[in-house]
Amino acid sequence: MDRAPILAVLGLAVVAGAVWGSESVSVPVKKPGKVIVTYWEKWTDFEADAMRKVVDEFNASQDKIYVDYLSVSGIDNKTIMATAGGIPPDLAGLFGANLPLYASYEAVMPMDEMAKEAGLKEEDYIPIFYKICSYKGKLFSLPTTPATTALHYNRQILRDVGWNPDKPPATIEELDELDKKCMVLDKEKHVVRAGFMPTEPGWWPWSWPYFFGGTLMDEDGKITTDLPDNVRAYEWMQGFAKRYGASQLQSFRQGFANAFNSPQNAFLDKKVASVLQGVWMANFIQKYVKDMDWAASPFPTPADRPDVRGSVIADLDIIVIPRGAKHPKEAFEFLKFVQSQKGMEMLCMGQKKFTPLMKVSPEFYAKHPNPFIKLFRDQSLDKNVFITPRTPIWNQYQQELQKVLDQMNLLDKRSVKDLLGDVRKRVQPMQDEVDKIEKLREEAKK
Repeated sequence: MDRAPILAVLGLAVVAGAVWGSESVSVPVKKPGKVIVTYWEKWTDFEADAMRKVVDEFNASQDKIYVDYLSVSGIDNKTIMATAGGIPPDLAGLFGANLPLYASYEAVMPMDEMAKEAGLKEEDYIPIFYKICSYKGKLFSLPTTPATTALHYNRQILRDVGWNPDKPPATIEELDELDKKCMVLDKEKHVVRAGFMPTEPGWWPWSWPYFFGGTLMDEDGKITTDLPDNVRAYEWMQGFAKRYGASQLQSFRQGFANAFNSPQNAFLDKKVASVLQGVWMANFIQKYVKDMDWAASPFPTPADRPDVRGSVIADLDIIVIPRGAKHPKEAFEFLKFVQSQKGMEMLCMGQKKFTPLMKVSPEFYAKHPNPFIKLFRDQSLDKNVFITPRTPIWNQYQQELQKVLDQMNLLDKRSVKDLLGDVRKRVQPMQDEVDKIEKLREEAKK
């Protein structure tokens, strides 16, 4: 294979050390008479156990292929470096948001023909998740476990402040009102409890524009960071620092900044009445505060924008076949099993998520431990579901955006519009370069 596109961004001198420096991820497994398919995955704990059961089921179902399943830390970098060095695994479990990077570097194999031969069709999947698996009209991955987000709220706190817990905030204005009702300050004006904080947990700061009808990148690949709707969204975000005080919010967050997977989690510890969180949050509620009276609902949108109601973040874990894999045919046989209703429901139930397939068994919902699992699944079908911009430079874009968001939250004197404009000016040339390279590469193939 031609590894030039990958090697252009990596140094061969660091490849071997990067792949093997921290752990052994390529110890040969001997299974006489069987083809060994090496599968690297990022999951740990119960999420890893869920895929382990699927792997074991597949291995026991036939006698020609053995999937060697390994949990690998830092899988993004190790996969692309191993591929550049000519020593990739046969399968790698990656993050959907980063697929454009791997596809652009030609680090992963297209799957269109293999999927067609296997009878896997686009209409088998919830549309947004099939979209995440593709780049520039080609299929480069297949889904494993999906996710959407929702407003999680403590019903008892709402009840205590006189808010009907059966009618959670449906608009941004109502969410602001709830925040003010739930706000508790001590005598020194230190924050004791907040109703909502855009920075808790702060995992999707890029997403706020989409709830206001904005977008960070248009369909033609133009960077649109400072659109009016985006400016409005980030002015709303900045409003919390103005309401509470930037330093007060910082001090408040320091008390639980690294406590997500613990009883000191801000939401679990009743320090915030509501949070934007994903389908997985129920796992932590059930683990640490089983008696919490909680619920989940669609995240609010502006009252004057009924057209964006139902806006929701969608995300997806994916599996790819790295370019240069030794056993792509056998690797895809395992992927076919994972994509079956049986394999997918086994995996997604084990991770307590919903399935990306359109077809779902009644038993899956009946046995699911998350009481709001249908909400999360149904949201993924909404016309206003959105995902991260499909660009290879998303990591750089996100870093540039985060820099100015930090300034906003510290109440920088510059306007939100000017700060966002700076991001657009820095990122657009990066995107232009990507477009230029991809165009030249396509022309060279003709």
